[in-house]
Amino acid sequence: MADTYTPPVQGTGIKATIQRIGGHLAGMIMPNIGAFIAWGLITALFIPTGWLPNATLGAMVDPIIKMLLPILIAYTGGRMVHGQRGAVVGAVAVMGVVVGADIPMFLGAMIIGPLAALVMKYVDKFTEERTKSGFEMLVDNFTAGIVGGVMAIAGMFAIGPIVQGITTAASGAVGWLIDNGLLPFVSVLIEPAKVLFLNNAINHGVFGPIGVAEAAESGKSIMFMLESNPGPGLGLLLAFLFFGPRALRPSTPAAMIIHFFGGIHEMYFPYVLMKPRLILAMIAGGAAGVATFMVTGSGLVATPSPGSIFAYVAVTPRGGWLGMIAGILIATAVTFIVAAVLMGFGRGEKEVPADDPTTDATPEPAEDAERTERAEQAGQAEPARAEAQEPEQTPQSQPRTIAKEA
Repeated sequence: MADTYTPPVQGTGIKATIQRIGGHLAGMIMPNIGAFIAWGLITALFIPTGWLPNATLGAMVDPIIKMLLPILIAYTGGRMVHGQRGAVVGAVAVMGVVVGADIPMFLGAMIIGPLAALVMKYVDKFTEERTKSGFEMLVDNFTAGIVGGVMAIAGMFAIGPIVQGITTAASGAVGWLIDNGLLPFVSVLIEPAKVLFLNNAINHGVFGPIGVAEAAESGKSIMFMLESNPGPGLGLLLAFLFFGPRALRPSTPAAMIIHFFGGIHEMYFPYVLMKPRLILAMIAGGAAGVATFMVTGSGLVATPSPGSIFAYVAVTPRGGWLGMIAGILIATAVTFIVAAVLMGFGRGEKEVPADDPTTDATPEPAEDAERTERAEQAGQAEPARAEAQEPEQTPQSQPRTIAKEA
């Protein structure tokens, strides 16, 4: 399932391992994006600071973020490991993590869902050869119930507190960066990791849980905007459109549409990998966007997934339009300018006219050389044939001579 949302990973190194982890994280999150969007819309509309404040409808916000979404993530993760039985056990096990913590347990769900399913998988292997005919349903149901209950208890007393401690520490680190005005420097880590296709691991595995906790308290979070900003990618593609290699320019308009309006950031990753120095432009644009979000006090109520302009509009709280748009536009402009400078404003990309007379004369020397080579080969072949025929005639002439002498 993870392969549906991320490119296939080759190799066994550290980078490949991290990419596989990111692929599994994406495989647990992406099938449930509809539920995230539903929660984001309900939050944006009905919380006290929303577009249509309503206390009755707003009461759905907390149960969805703390209960439903972690259960869906654990269910999906369990299904990836051990099918439907793994999904059920994962959903049961995550309840211990959810009840044992006071923050949304996305990361905990990503851990305990596949882990419980893996335990269930080994238990099934142990019992399937030892279960007598007619007792399969009884054994399957009881083993699933026992594994689910035990993992729920383990989640409440072990996994939940550990994940909560990690989340608290990460939130403190991010808070320190914000308090000291250093949050834009996080782009130095984000942008290189993104072009290695680690965007889903960063967004859903690191910033998502922190952002959800902040949004539950204050109604919005800048964490949702650090990795998902479509501005840097748009700026890079615009630079390629005007100053990139001539052969690539026709492909950039479609890539811009898919990236900016469709939210598929992977569209611009190959362009950066083609000219690695452009990662400096991505870092500059990302940092500029984050700085703008900080200055304007911007934030989103949920993860904008996919990271398109439409998703940003859908999860922007009331009063946050100006800062959101400004951050995207400034990130686009900074990336475009830096990338254009790094590409020399296209001075090295010379286009050869189609009617250039030198192009017509170019094949002639090659054709003449080819004809000369054929002639030389033909001239060498004729003596070879003559030499090959002489040995054939000599054995035939010898018997005739002997016959006459006889």
